Parts: sequence; structure tokens; C-alpha cells
Amino acid sequence: MRKFLGTMFERIAAWLNKRDPQQENMEKKDGISLPLFLEETPVDTDVKKEKKPKQIDRKQDTKDSKEILQVQILPQKIVPTCPARDIMNLMDSPFLALSKNRKKPIVYESQDGTRKTIISCHSNHYIASIYDWDIIVFVAGKIQEILNNLSDIPPRTITIPRHEILKALHKHNVNTQQKELEKSLHRLKRTAIDTTICNEEGRYKSDFGFIDSWEYTERKDKKEMKITLSQWLYDIICTKGSLLKVNNGYFELTSGLKKFLYRTARKCLGHQESWEFSIKTLYEKSGSEQEFKNFKSDLKSVVSDDDLPEYTIKWVIKGKKTYVFFRRRLGIDEINNLVEEFEISNEMERLIHHHPSN
Repeated sequence: MRKFLGTMFERIAAWLNKRDPQQENMEKKDGISLPLFLEETPVDTDVKKEKKPKQIDRKQDTKDSKEILQVQILPQKIVPTCPARDIMNLMDSPFLALSKNRKKPIVYESQDGTRKTIISCHSNHYIASIYDWDIIVFVAGKIQEILNNLSDIPPRTITIPRHEILKALHKHNVNTQQKELEKSLHRLKRTAIDTTICNEEGRYKSDFGFIDSWEYTERKDKKEMKITLSQWLYDIICTKGSLLKVNNGYFELTSGLKKFLYRTARKCLGHQESWEFSIKTLYEKSGSEQEFKNFKSDLKSVVSDDDLPEYTIKWVIKGKKTYVFFRRRLGIDEINNLVEEFEISNEMERLIHHHPSN
């Protein structure tokens, strides 16, 4: 029975993840209309007989197998070792370039004028990109570990074995990725920041970077990276409640736009099931240097891929405005919880039904 319920909830999860948000309120008066692949599934009432689990033919090109495999395969990418952390206050404002070769400054001001940011780079250098930020996300996770252990005040300079950081960032070609890692650290140091975000009183003067310094040490028995965060970034990371866990699948995203969308969704959805943004709002928050029409075209292509970890995304048109709709994916853990709650509910109903008073 548990296996049957698990399969049913997996199918429901896959259907909900693909459901058109514009149709959510279009339900029948007699109740919610379920998809055909759920309605046609026979119920196995013989609980005593144990049946061998049905093997799924991965070559079978049917709707049922695709729906089940979508839920089963996705969590395999999401097996974090040390949970990485992102900085909440910097997740939906344009502090980072979406490309690796941007020199044009990023200038941003919120509509109410309270959040201002200017990101620039030194001559003959590039602005730190959203790809480079993976290093900060990893380092923030290490600092959170120290804070959780309550063993000591986290140092502003973090020393990390080279193989550990490369593995965490899903970089498997050591020789090539070592050079890329050094270039990323160089951009994080050379990028200049002038902002009011987490700096309302002007304590941190302009032209500071994300990191103050870095160095790589290689000996016979030791290969390690030493990274010193800027005081501004270090203070934000150490502020209680400033960090959010990042899904390990985030490091597998190769598109800067997809990384931006994931970070925006992670910050804004919180524990909510869904959220939506107009494409103009996303354009402003991204800090993209593309023309709006080109950004819109790329955004639509990314939405059609719908392969962000944790969230499913859809292109929604309401009147003359276009939105991107985000919904939290229902994963294996949530499905197991639903099965357990369903079984408990049935057991309670059975006990009440057979109570002597009834």
C-alpha cells in the first residue's frame, strides 16, 4: 500500500509541477479535476499480498514514465555534503555580472530610493560575475559551520584545501579549473563596490571589494587556498539570520541567467509555494547590460528549459503584461511526508470508525 501511495503522490507532484498557473482557479464545481493518468490507475485493495515492485522501463516513451522519472531523477543532483549558503540581502540586487567579461559598471537604485549600488572594476579588469560568486557561497557555508558549532568566532581569513573547494564547486578538471579559480578570485578582489545595502550609515567607504586578498600555497603535502573576505562582506555573513541554504544543484547551472533566477526565487519565495515577477522587474534586478528585447528572448528560452533546482518556472501572460511564475518543486522528502500523513489519517479514521461508541 505504501508503494502504491508513493507512486500516486509522485504522479501528483509531477502534474502539479507542470500545471499552468493560469488554470489553477479553473476547477470543476463538483471538485478538482485530476489528470487522466491518475484517474485511470486501479486501486490495489489486497494489502496482504506482497508484490514485486514494478520495474520502470526507461526507454518507454509514455507520459506516465516521464512524470515519475522527473520526480525520481531530480533529487539525485541534490545531495549536499556541506550546505552552501548565500547572502540574503545580496540575492535580489544586481551586485554581479551575468557574464564573465563585463566591464561596464552596474548602476542600480530601488524604486523607493533606499537601495543604491554602483559596481565597477579597475582598468583592464572585469567585474566579478555570478559564476565567481560560487566561491563566496562556499566560503559562507564554511563560516556558518563555525557559527553553528559555537566553538569560536569565525576568522575573516578562511583556509581551504584546494581539492575541497574544487569538489564543492563541481569543478573536476584540476589543472584547468585551478586557473579558472584564480581568475575568479582576482575578479572578486578587483571589483569595486559602492552601496547603501548593509551600509546605511556609511560605515564602509566606497571602493571596497568582495575579498581583500587571496593566495594559493602548494607544497608536497599541501595544496590550499587562503581567502580573506572584505570587512563589509564578512560582517554581513556573520550577522544572525543573514544566510540561506543553497541547493547543491545550483553549482551545476551553467547559465548566468539561470543562476540569477534561482537566487531570486530562493530569496523571495522563502517557505511560500509560489511567487511571480514581471519580466521588467527581473530585468531591473538582474542588472543585465543587454537590451530589454534580447533579455526577454533569453529569459523565455530559459523558462522553457524549466530545469532550476527546487523551483519550476513558467511563462505567464496577463493582459498586456508578461510574468515569470515560480513554484516550489515537490521533492521525494515531501512525497514521503504526504504518504506518512495519509497513512496516519487513514489509521485514525479506522480507529474512530471501530470505536465502541460508534
